[in-house]
Amino acid sequence: MSTKPSLWLMVVMLMFPQIVETIYSPALGSIAHSFAVTYTQAAQTLSVYFFSFAIGVVVWGVLADKWGRRSTMMVGLFIYGCAALLAMQTESFTTLMVARALSAFGIAVGSVVTQTMLRDVFSGDELGQVFSLMGTGIAISPVIGMWLGGQLTQAGGYHYVFVALFVMAAILLMLNLFKLPETQKEKQPLQLGCLMSRMVRDTQIWQSALLVALYNIALFAYYQLGAFIFVEQGFSAEQFGYSGIALGFGTLLGSYANKILLSKGMTQDYLLWIAATLLTLGAGGVYMMQASIWFVVPVMFVVMSFGIAIPNVLSTALADYKHYVGSAGALFGLMYYSLIAGGLALAGAVQHLGMALIACSLAALLVTAIRTSQR
Repeated sequence: MSTKPSLWLMVVMLMFPQIVETIYSPALGSIAHSFAVTYTQAAQTLSVYFFSFAIGVVVWGVLADKWGRRSTMMVGLFIYGCAALLAMQTESFTTLMVARALSAFGIAVGSVVTQTMLRDVFSGDELGQVFSLMGTGIAISPVIGMWLGGQLTQAGGYHYVFVALFVMAAILLMLNLFKLPETQKEKQPLQLGCLMSRMVRDTQIWQSALLVALYNIALFAYYQLGAFIFVEQGFSAEQFGYSGIALGFGTLLGSYANKILLSKGMTQDYLLWIAATLLTLGAGGVYMMQASIWFVVPVMFVVMSFGIAIPNVLSTALADYKHYVGSAGALFGLMYYSLIAGGLALAGAVQHLGMALIACSLAALLVTAIRTSQR
């Protein structure tokens, strides 16, 4: 018999992977300096993170169907805690990269298993409303992560950041140990090859994966490149951390607007057009204002678009895969996290936030147009 999980715990579990990244972003300059590597090399730790995250999504999603949701969550969080401990103690950049890869692999459990559990116990419009609530929680993540990362980096460099991540991992593991129920109703015989073949041929799945990836690339490109823009303009990691407040407000505003528009019966297609328009406006603004600290203002349009687009795509993407939601969620996650990793690798190589955002906005407009025309 399945039990509905606590929504506040589900919010925390979806927030944590984003907190992990945003708390780390202000430390990129400290990492580049401490390990004597270039900004480009330090920024590429983010793309390594997402490649490993993509692998973790697949592994944990499949195991969630095989072992159950609760057991899988515990194992993933334990691996993440061990990786955070390794990152905290190393003095080698290579080892740091390995630790980042392991931490991404472990914490991927928070994304895929949490979404799987929500799809276990909610469906239809109710699931859409729940994902909107999750989006509001995610909106707070940049505020917490960026502010805390900035404070910790200012106080003790990247080392303090990894200490904080280890402590949070331990707390989260204990919370789940005592509070997380099992939501899997029954184990279905799994034919992963057939499921993968079906999803690869599903154009709707690819469109959803592309949209999720594009809005995430746009958001995380700021975390990846923003710290270096602040440094170039003479600002500190602490001040970069404060910019998370503006971003969090923007995402919160987007999530709230999404909730209101959903309650008024707006269609998903209409909401996705609004999101793509906001992304385009924000991208153009950043491109024109990147030489000024005021480029943070149009970034708010980018994060507003994220708050509107992501809940609408995620809530409907796997509607036709209900019986294998864990494994289908894993394969879907592999698709979009691989795309995110590739996109951030390109953004890190180009080292120009405005250009990266313009590319994302044009691609989002194209995919949204194709998606709408096929309905």
